[in-house]
Amino acid sequence: MDVRVETATLDDASAIYEIQVEAFTPLLEKYKDYDTNPANEPLERVVSRINNPDGDFHKVLYENVLIGAIYVFWKEEEYWISPMFILPAYQGKGIAQQALYAVERLYPDAASWELATILEEERNCYFYEKAGYKKTGIIERLNQYTTIVFYKKRWITK
Repeated sequence: MDVRVETATLDDASAIYEIQVEAFTPLLEKYKDYDTNPANEPLERVVSRINNPDGDFHKVLYENVLIGAIYVFWKEEEYWISPMFILPAYQGKGIAQQALYAVERLYPDAASWELATILEEERNCYFYEKAGYKKTGIIERLNQYTTIVFYKKRWITK
């Protein structure tokens, strides 16, 4: 399986935005989290992530086709992933797992990785737990449909 991650550029912003909207719209419709769901963000938010000096937006390529992206940002040795998304047609094939591991390997100075996901999405929680992430015990209720759960993974490669 040919899965690669590459750093996104401003030329990729529109394509990443379209994929982000397609990937997150089903969750937006299901959980009605209009203030936090990436499907509800403007294109300018993708551009600001690409331009952030304390972060990198990575394209996820499968057989040379752009099918998703992972945004990584950091403060010292603490690294965060948010958002991470794959087009629905490519989900459940192991692509996201390979992409996640590839991105983590790009940052050997990271002491930890953190992220948040929807608690009610058991598949997402299972995915991150399988990748070594542990629940931190922090949960945040967004609305009557949605709870966000926080995860952390210790990452010592030094």
